[in-house]
Amino acid sequence: MLAPYLLGLVGLVLLPAAVTLALAFTEYDLLRPPRWVGLDNLTALVDDPVFRVSLTNSLVFALVAVPLRMLFALGLALLLHRRALGVGPARTAAVLPTAVPEIAYGLLWLWLLNPLYGPINQLLRTGGENGLTALGRTPPQWLTDPTDARAAIILMSLFTMGETFVVLLAARRALPRDVYEMAAIEDATGWDVFRRVTLPLMAPVLGLLAVRDAIQSLHFTFVPAFVVTDGGPPPYATTYLSLFVYRTGFEYLRYGYAAAATLVMILLTVAAVLVQWRLIRRYRAFYRL
Repeated sequence: MLAPYLLGLVGLVLLPAAVTLALAFTEYDLLRPPRWVGLDNLTALVDDPVFRVSLTNSLVFALVAVPLRMLFALGLALLLHRRALGVGPARTAAVLPTAVPEIAYGLLWLWLLNPLYGPINQLLRTGGENGLTALGRTPPQWLTDPTDARAAIILMSLFTMGETFVVLLAARRALPRDVYEMAAIEDATGWDVFRRVTLPLMAPVLGLLAVRDAIQSLHFTFVPAFVVTDGGPPPYATTYLSLFVYRTGFEYLRYGYAAAATLVMILLTVAAVLVQWRLIRRYRAFYRL
């Protein structure tokens, strides 16, 4: 019964990963056979300014977007875990953006973020004069200002936390009621209940989701950066590792060099998993005390 899954795992994951690992140490342009170059590709990445910018952009995105997505999803899960009027449609609205195809989602945000006619800036101009906001400031230039463009990519990622929300919602509904009844008997405040009961019980789930989001953050940025900002505004404000790999491999036909950048992404993923796993173990050990 496991055979179909194992065949897919080997054929679609393990073998491509092994080929990518081998190509990372070669020079390959699809026209000529691969030529072994050893560590030259990795050395060239260190001196490549575009790669350094894309690496920095990816790390900053992960450090900012992952905690925000987790907090956003956790807040919604705690808010919507009880049965109440309108909870069903609210849960559906939270999950719905995840079901939209990525290209369509990117094109939708391309319209929403239009600095002149987009609904977001039109809303921000409400109450202002001469195209300014109510605070007298210029609305964000989502597609032309480097800082605003990075913020736009992070904003787009916040609305795709549907899967994280569903898992946290299920985890919250599965928590035993007796511990909350005991907390109510002891007149614990809402903050104490969250800090002493809810958060420790949900910590393993939160930890696994944080690892998953950290891994996905390296891939999520591809479609928004490719469709919405095209890697800009210049120079390379929203060029992330995923977009760097795509352009290097499929536009410039430097497959060996792109494979070396992919190897760096794999190493970053492994490092993120190890760091977060150690933090989770320390957190759980602290609460056992």
